[in-house]
Amino acid sequence: MKRKLVLSFLLTIFLLCGCSINNKNNIVDSFKHKVNLMDAYKINGVLSITNNEDTFNYDVEVSYKEKDNYRVSLINKSNGHEQIILKSDNEVYVITPALNKSFKFQSNWPMNNSQIYILESLLNDIDTDKEKEVFENDEGFIVKTKVNYPNNNGLVKQKIFLDKNANIEKVEVLNDSGVVLMTMEFNKIDDKPVFNDDYFKLESIISNIEVEDSTSNSINDVIYPLYIPTGTVLSNEEKVSKENGERIILTFDGEKPFLLVEETANVEKDFSIVPIFGEPSFLNDTIGAITDNSLSWSSGGIDYYIVSDVMGKNELIEIANSITTIPIMK
Repeated sequence: MKRKLVLSFLLTIFLLCGCSINNKNNIVDSFKHKVNLMDAYKINGVLSITNNEDTFNYDVEVSYKEKDNYRVSLINKSNGHEQIILKSDNEVYVITPALNKSFKFQSNWPMNNSQIYILESLLNDIDTDKEKEVFENDEGFIVKTKVNYPNNNGLVKQKIFLDKNANIEKVEVLNDSGVVLMTMEFNKIDDKPVFNDDYFKLESIISNIEVEDSTSNSINDVIYPLYIPTGTVLSNEEKVSKENGERIILTFDGEKPFLLVEETANVEKDFSIVPIFGEPSFLNDTIGAITDNSLSWSSGGIDYYIVSDVMGKNELIEIANSITTIPIMK
């Protein structure tokens, strides 16, 4: 009898300490507890984005330090093009080292919508979805939640894969048909990283940029969008010269008119910061800047700009993604 009482007491203490064996009922709490204990972390992984028959892959490094400091490096595995998203001192930058420039946003990123590679965002999705589901398999557990991608209505849910010790392994984001459109493989998570004092400072990143001018002064081929809204047609195409390059202006008229500008990108001699109203927006092969009626981005040495008075963000992104010329199968 005494032995049973002792075992019962020990089991009660075990449960109260949050040390129970993980199962469907407590795996989510265990995962949240692990993440909330981290004052800092560094993640290395691979992000894959699928658009129709093309897949775009990125090497991803996510660094976090308490008090809302984030630094995310995304390197396109096809062409080595790197962009860095930095949040520090409540300011958000998208830095493009190849062009020696950065966009500066007034944004609540990364918590203003779902982010597949940021742990706090995943916890937010879990907490927000009161109808989340948890499944157990031979490898571990799958937590299924809704997602919030306001600029891409096609992304509606995600699967968060955890091992039996509540360590995150992978996240898949799916459309309403269950097709996986984005995948993040978490290859390594360091929960005790050491960062230099200026690691999350813009000046530190700028000082380490090595600019190699690989841009061209001419546009050899006009790139037309593969997706054009129904009832809309190309009505005019104009090429003009600009200082150190060319600009092509494509005018589309009809039910949903829009203007598409393509111009040779210029590498800045001195690092420049371009203030912008809007939000960072993930396209297939780059990060752009989106507002209520416009979208701008750089890819393959070309700067692109779309503007429309009648189209929403989702349709602007659909046009932009149909312009992408660098599929990644690597």
